[in-house]
Amino acid sequence: MILLSSSYFPNIQYLSKFFWNDKLIIEGNENFQKQSFRNRCEILSANGKMSLFVPVVKGKDQKTKIKDVRIDYFTDWQKQHLKSIESAYNSSPFYEYIIDDILFVFKTKEPFLFDLNLKILDVIKSYLDIDRIPIISNEYIEQSDFDYRNSIHPKSKMQKKDNDFFATKYYQTFNDKFDFIPNLSILDLLFNEGPRSRDIILESIKKA
Repeated sequence: MILLSSSYFPNIQYLSKFFWNDKLIIEGNENFQKQSFRNRCEILSANGKMSLFVPVVKGKDQKTKIKDVRIDYFTDWQKQHLKSIESAYNSSPFYEYIIDDILFVFKTKEPFLFDLNLKILDVIKSYLDIDRIPIISNEYIEQSDFDYRNSIHPKSKMQKKDNDFFATKYYQTFNDKFDFIPNLSILDLLFNEGPRSRDIILESIKKA
C-alpha cells in the first residue's frame, strides 16, 4: 500500500508512485503540515529553484484536518504564481499546449486546498496517461509499507532515501545557466518535455 499526502502541483517522485501496482491512497484525514508540499511546489526560474506557496487560512486551532483547510485569498497569490510560471516557462517547448488547462488554478477561487490539489492532479494524470484513481482515506492511517506522506518533502532533513526513485535527466529551460535540478514540480517536466514526460517518469522508477 502506497500512502501519499495531498500535494500542490506535485513533484516527479510523487507522481512516480502512480505507476506502481500497489494500492495507492491519498491521506485525507491527517492534520495539515506547514512548510510541506501540501501547499507548495518548486519550479525552475531564471534565478534558480523557486518555491510557490498557497496561503491558507489560519485559526486558533492549528490542528485542522487537511480536507478542511481553506485557501486564503486575502493576498493575490494566484496572480503571483501565474506570473512566476509564465516568466519561467513561456519560452519552453510545450508551454502553450498546457497552460490553458491549468489556468483554472489562478482564475477561480476553490475554497479548500485539498479539493484544489485533487483537481490539479486530475489534469496532470490526463497528460501522463494515468488512469488509476487513488483512494481518499476515510480515516487517518497510522502506517503503511510505503509511507511517503512526510518523506517527500521540501526540507532535506525530512526526506528519506527512496531506493525506488532515481531522477532521470531531461531538458530544462535554463540548462545553459544551471546544472540539472532534479525532482521539481511536474510543471517543469511537462512544459519542457510534453509527451515524453510519462516515459521520463517511468525511466526514473527503479522498483525491484
